[in-house]
Amino acid sequence: MVQAYILIQTEVGKAAAVAAQISGTPGIISAEDVTGPYDVIVRAEAENVDQLGQLVATHIQNVEGITRTLTCPVVHL
Repeated sequence: MVQAYILIQTEVGKAAAVAAQISGTPGIISAEDVTGPYDVIVRAEAENVDQLGQLVATHIQNVEGITRTLTCPVVHL
C-alpha cells in the first residue's frame, strides 16, 4: 500500500468545495482546506504508485477549481 499527501492550490474561494468533492473519492483518507501556500491537503492511499498516479490524474486533477497539485508520497526511513 502506498500513501501520499497531495497538496492542492485552488481558484480563490474554491477550497472548501474542492475538499468536499474530493473527500468522497475512493482511496481518499482525508481532504481538508487549510491556510498557507496550498489551499487543500489530501491524504490518499493506493495499491501501488501507478494506481496513486491514476487517482491523482483522473480523479483529483479533474475537479473543477483546482489549479495545481503536488504529490508527496509517504516514505518510511
